[in-house]
Amino acid sequence: MLELRPNCEICDCDLPPEAEARICTYECTYCVTCARDVLLGVCANCGGNLVPRPIRPAHSWRPGTGLENHPPGTKRRYNRYTAEERADLSNRLKDVPPQDR
Repeated sequence: MLELRPNCEICDCDLPPEAEARICTYECTYCVTCARDVLLGVCANCGGNLVPRPIRPAHSWRPGTGLENHPPGTKRRYNRYTAEERADLSNRLKDVPPQDR
């Protein structure tokens, strides 16, 4: 199940469950601004593409679903690479289609 991480790994802004966020296949999580302007659509950790994070319904429309049964994660995460290392990877991969990375 998607973890719904609570913060952007680059700028540390809060990303509550209803926030617009971007994730990669490993659930690395970024705010829209960092994903677009800093990372150029390239995950700083794996080099994969970044897509909109789905919104988990606040209500349990079916038994056992929704935020009330599966709350968002609380562990804040931070990117371990320097700004220079992130920029290098993003610039190398920004024009390579995700399926070719």
